[in-house]
Amino acid sequence: MPDRVLVTGIGAITPIGVGRRAFWSGAQDGRQGVRAIDRFDASPFRSRIAGQVDAFDPTDFLGRRQAQRSERFSQFSVAAAQLALDDAGLSPAGDDGDFGVWIGSALGGVAFAEVQCRNYFEGGLKAVNPMLALSVFGASSCCNVAIHFGLHGPTIANSDSCAAGAVAIGEAFRAVRDRTCRIAVAGGAEAPLAPLTFGAFDVIRSMSTRNDDPPTASRPFDAGRDGFVMSEAACLLILEREADAVARGARPYAEIAGYALTNDGAHMTAPREDGREAARAMMLAMREAGVRHGEVDHINAHGSSTPLNDAVESRAIRALFGEAADRIVVSGTKGMTGHALGATGAMEAALCVLGIKDGIVVPTVNLESPGADCDLRYSQAVPAKLEQKVVLSNSFGFGGLNAALVFRAA
Repeated sequence: MPDRVLVTGIGAITPIGVGRRAFWSGAQDGRQGVRAIDRFDASPFRSRIAGQVDAFDPTDFLGRRQAQRSERFSQFSVAAAQLALDDAGLSPAGDDGDFGVWIGSALGGVAFAEVQCRNYFEGGLKAVNPMLALSVFGASSCCNVAIHFGLHGPTIANSDSCAAGAVAIGEAFRAVRDRTCRIAVAGGAEAPLAPLTFGAFDVIRSMSTRNDDPPTASRPFDAGRDGFVMSEAACLLILEREADAVARGARPYAEIAGYALTNDGAHMTAPREDGREAARAMMLAMREAGVRHGEVDHINAHGSSTPLNDAVESRAIRALFGEAADRIVVSGTKGMTGHALGATGAMEAALCVLGIKDGIVVPTVNLESPGADCDLRYSQAVPAKLEQKVVLSNSFGFGGLNAALVFRAA
């Protein structure tokens, strides 16, 4: 029988709180982390709002020199790894290959590259950060984490768009279960807030234009939703086999029991309208976990706040669960955090396992009147007490990607 894999540590850098306690408290309170952008001049864009991480100083986690030599999404990654290791009560000192690192990011260091490109055209080559070549590739976050903590196990980066964080956790889960490594540091990191990267999504009209009231702009499943709100964040989990966790006296949050990844195979931005492949991802993850439809208590939805995606996800859940969908509580967290692209699935995984441990479903903030095409039992505007034995978490992304994770009470 395969080893059970437990989540024993959480490190979070988010617009609603830095650190596990602050993040969880903010989510329960329905804290809204979206506001007008002040990181750059957003006046040329139709959307001028974002979820920005303010309470973060990289020198709290990195030496001043290292902080200056690394870009923001790697800073986030190292900081989240430190917080997760501390939360798990682990020290990787003397690691002999037992620790692996899996970090997903949709855009990696692209925002940093944009800044350096501007520096080049304004000041020539001498104005370019000498760490540019080592900062833009997608694995730079994983490598920085491995180097900072002296880790010698597998180091794997993925860029599965907005599903990247969930994919990283799912792949790490299987590696730990199958004994490729003993402990995994896994999740997602994203720091996309720069003019060109932000503008790329503005051009395709995928982002909300509720600039007059930023906190209410991201509205998962609401009739008035008009697009997602971009944000920055990082969240990493510690995964380890049950026997190892018990042997060292760890206090697990929950078990990760299943994972699946499918592709719509249809369009780069629009999901299949029938939701077939999204439903199949959920079904396959449940099958791997040995979970039946009637055992799922809560679904953390991708809930991006775009008109098409929320409708398709609701349709997929209804198609898979049928009448049982009326019993399952569905939550969407992006009304609080915004959409942190590749980091989102990891943030939401953390909220799932915290919710299992504490018996709480966080609110679906800004959901005032569900759209006619959104007919599920969505969580309310306040946190709800709910014993949860099984939770399903969805993360979907451009390119037709559909990832699903299943968590179970430990």
